[in-house]
Amino acid sequence: MGDEERYIGVAERRARLALRHRLAGAARAASPEEVAGSLVALHGSDPATVYLAVGARLADPAGTVPETGRALYEDRTLVRMHGMRHTVFVFPTELTAVVHASTGLTVAARERAALLKAMAKAGAPDAAWLKEVEESALAALARRGQATAAELAADEPRLREQFVYAAGKSYQGVHTVSTRLLKVLGVEGKVVRGRPLGSWTSSQFRWAVSPAHPELNAAEAQASLLGRWLAACGPATEADLKWWTGWKVTDVRRALAAIGARPVSLDEGVGYVVDGDVGPVAGPAEPWAALLPALDPTAMGWQQRDWYLAPALRPVLFDYSGNVGPTVWWNGRVVGAWAQRADGEIVWRLLDTEGVGRDAEAAIAAEAERVRGWVGAARVTPRFRTPVEKELAA
Repeated sequence: MGDEERYIGVAERRARLALRHRLAGAARAASPEEVAGSLVALHGSDPATVYLAVGARLADPAGTVPETGRALYEDRTLVRMHGMRHTVFVFPTELTAVVHASTGLTVAARERAALLKAMAKAGAPDAAWLKEVEESALAALARRGQATAAELAADEPRLREQFVYAAGKSYQGVHTVSTRLLKVLGVEGKVVRGRPLGSWTSSQFRWAVSPAHPELNAAEAQASLLGRWLAACGPATEADLKWWTGWKVTDVRRALAAIGARPVSLDEGVGYVVDGDVGPVAGPAEPWAALLPALDPTAMGWQQRDWYLAPALRPVLFDYSGNVGPTVWWNGRVVGAWAQRADGEIVWRLLDTEGVGRDAEAAIAAEAERVRGWVGAARVTPRFRTPVEKELAA
């Protein structure tokens, strides 16, 4: 077999994951920016996930909450915005232009068209009216710096306009212009999520005007994003890449060619790594354990997950929409689940005991104490709850 088709087995994939995702003890990061840069994107639809994902990867997790807040809301070195698959993520700020051009523009055009169609069907005002309201709302947001939807509506009352969505259908509902418009502006890269109302676990948030960024060529931006992700998560299959990006397969293939990705052999078939990453990677010197949150970017990183997550565990670890719950890891694979109880205790359960001895259990217990230590008085309930998490938290 030629070098271009070197076989990369499960053990090496787990070794790469341990080091590149900052999970092994010696590979842990010094700052939230380092964590986000290593992973490319942190899931941001559940605010607590961002902090828990960062805390799991910091060498000293004691400063997780203030340091992540600083990065997101003071220094703005991290930004929470819509990205791949129309999902909210936290990215390094220097990636905003790349994300916007590579994935946001296509989704944004579809979202705006859908909003205008829904408004027209309901007899609501037209596109010219919506543009006027949008410009007024963005000007108000720029004046305020950060604002909730309600605060913006106080400055621009037309944001309170309502229209009936899907009239006569079983899912009929009343939509407020502010809710739908701010979502569209988010995907268009004009606004981003700001500081939450309340603590770091709150899902109520303010909006802020997006950081200024250049408009990039879409194909070049796709190549840049795919190259970064493959350096962090490679090897990955074409199916993994299509799933993670949400792009058409033709876009994935064009980006792979543009970065000169190298094919390798995986148990699932052909995989890809970035040029120069074909050689073997040795694993961490010490065994490692981790407690990762619901929607963690490592647990959700690939579409084909059998190399780190036994298929038998999926029914209890995922919700009906395919969102993963909190997971317990040992040496590069998911071995259990964890939750926080109402009194703050971190509880966990092994679901796959193969190769998990007393040392592993002691390491997992130490990680549970580590999480409890920095989370402190905060109470974290995943936004998307799974069967085993609910059972453990009860």
